[in-house]
Amino acid sequence: MKKIALIYMGGTFGCIGEPLSPMPAENFIPQLQRVLPLHLNIECFVAPSIKDSSASTATDWLQLIQLIQNLQLKNYQHFVVIHGTDTLSYASATLARFLGQSAHVVLTGSQYPLLNVNGTNTREFTDAIDNLNFALDAVATSAVGVYLAFHHQLIHAQTALKRHTTELDAFAGINAKDNLITHQQSYVVHEHDIEKAQSFNCLSLMAQPIAIEQQIANLKNLQQHPPQVLILQGFGTGNLAVNEEFIATLHDIQAQGCAIVLTTQVPFGTINQHYAVSEWSQHANIITSDCLGHADLYAKALKMYLQYDSVDQWHAHWHDSV
Repeated sequence: MKKIALIYMGGTFGCIGEPLSPMPAENFIPQLQRVLPLHLNIECFVAPSIKDSSASTATDWLQLIQLIQNLQLKNYQHFVVIHGTDTLSYASATLARFLGQSAHVVLTGSQYPLLNVNGTNTREFTDAIDNLNFALDAVATSAVGVYLAFHHQLIHAQTALKRHTTELDAFAGINAKDNLITHQQSYVVHEHDIEKAQSFNCLSLMAQPIAIEQQIANLKNLQQHPPQVLILQGFGTGNLAVNEEFIATLHDIQAQGCAIVLTTQVPFGTINQHYAVSEWSQHANIITSDCLGHADLYAKALKMYLQYDSVDQWHAHWHDSV
């Protein structure tokens, strides 16, 4: 029988009280074990960081990946992760980028807590049990890879997007039944990666339909203290109207060690640089996203940041199997 490592990382799933707050893991795990299916060989683990997922960052997900990789050394190959929904798409994409095809991993969460307000019994209405059982079934039957299981949908983790704040059917993405060709190499996380990730500064700037002078002014505000990664979310297939001053400002930001990546603010679909308005991106020497969504772009940027220290290296290796 396959051994399944069930990793608890917090979120609404494990919250109690009014207002909701995470139940301490040492109290929650025994309650969780009460609802696990008896026919499966499941061992529960607590993630290194238990918190509201809106506060989760790259270091939390790298520590989670490190835990999974350490458990792999103990012959675990099937993992289910319980995670908060606010940043579940980012967690899913990050695990997919770093674990690749090295394990069977399914992430899940819930819109309603597992337990009642007092934490003494299961809640009268909850999607937590359904989502958990679906995830446990999926991890035992799906091909190797990383997936998100939610409301009876199994989604390729790199493509996951939270599409609704409160509905049970909260996530969208490419169905796991559809073939998704990816070439990510797994990346073994070390302590120095976690330390470096604490300084990871990634800013996503969504273009608005305002005058180009205002666009330039906004960019100039970043010149003094630019992030390590600046993501420009263009319109449609990645289109932005620019001029020479706009491009010169981007060059100045790049010169300070900031990698600039052009993407689209449209949730699904890819960049298309066939429009004349997009020829500027080559002149500006910025990177064009080849990712499967906003969360996947974040995950790729994080992985690039850990491996490469200069903008020139980012350009040279962007299209490698990162």
